[in-house]
Amino acid sequence: MRAVVQRVSQACVRVDGEEIAGIGKGLVALVGVEGEDERRDAEYMAGKIAGLRVFEDAGGKMNLSVGEVEGAVLLVSQFTLYGDCRRGRRPSFTRAAEPARAEQLYAALADELRATGLSVPTGRFRAMMQLSLVNEGPVTILLDSRKEF
Repeated sequence: MRAVVQRVSQACVRVDGEEIAGIGKGLVALVGVEGEDERRDAEYMAGKIAGLRVFEDAGGKMNLSVGEVEGAVLLVSQFTLYGDCRRGRRPSFTRAAEPARAEQLYAALADELRATGLSVPTGRFRAMMQLSLVNEGPVTILLDSRKEF
């Protein structure tokens, strides 16, 4: 499982012009699921996202997690994180999980994050979405559960 996590002051997802999810201060996590991912990848990723200390404390040091600043996590599925461009110019997505499996693990990740007490609105799986966000910093972190195991 891969995630691109961005610290934001606000973000929202629209589908067909209608806002379906939004947050103020918090994190946007764009998440891709690999074909070999399992529940433990979702558990690992939830722990990493919830525990990332990327918000500033009173001293101006990035030392606080999203929960400590009473923020939320906007979770958005993005299979293109597994795009392989090593050959040619058209990405191959053969490493991305099949949609049914990916949706199951994406939902498991959302559940794991919610279990930590966080508010976790989500995008719509397999929909064409428009994501708007204000990246604060900018702060952008790349996470990959396969680099842990």
